[in-house]
Amino acid sequence: MPKFQTRNPDYITRTHASFNRQHFMETLGAHISDLDAGYCEVQLSYAKNLTQQHGYFHGGLIGTLADNAGGYAAFTLMNATDSVLTIEYKLNIMAPANGEFLVARGKVLRPGRRVTVAQTDVFSVKDGVESLCATSLGTFMVLPNTSDEPTEAT
Repeated sequence: MPKFQTRNPDYITRTHASFNRQHFMETLGAHISDLDAGYCEVQLSYAKNLTQQHGYFHGGLIGTLADNAGGYAAFTLMNATDSVLTIEYKLNIMAPANGEFLVARGKVLRPGRRVTVAQTDVFSVKDGVESLCATSLGTFMVLPNTSDEPTEAT
């Protein structure tokens, strides 16, 4: 993985704080399990209420984890005064997500002043063995001088 230069020396604390403000991630039980400049890993344990009709993790959930891991990988490289929004992402589900937990590993492919591109691979883990179940390519917008905290309007 390439070594990226961060613009915010406190990016780890700021990224965790932003992620922890996502009530949806809290509801799902997802958490950041590893973080570095240009890299974010998100994990989520199996729960029956997160599955589809066959008992696999739901595809929408896989997309959510891929979006978050890629977006926060991008966020780690932004200025301390910037925020991030997803412009788009494409998700390819390649195998059923059947396991005790999911791991989404987002890594920046190309950071930019206005737009950052990241790839995320999502693995299902069963009996200690990781199986690639999905891959995603995402584009993330830098919101310059925009608070990452919620506003009254949101």
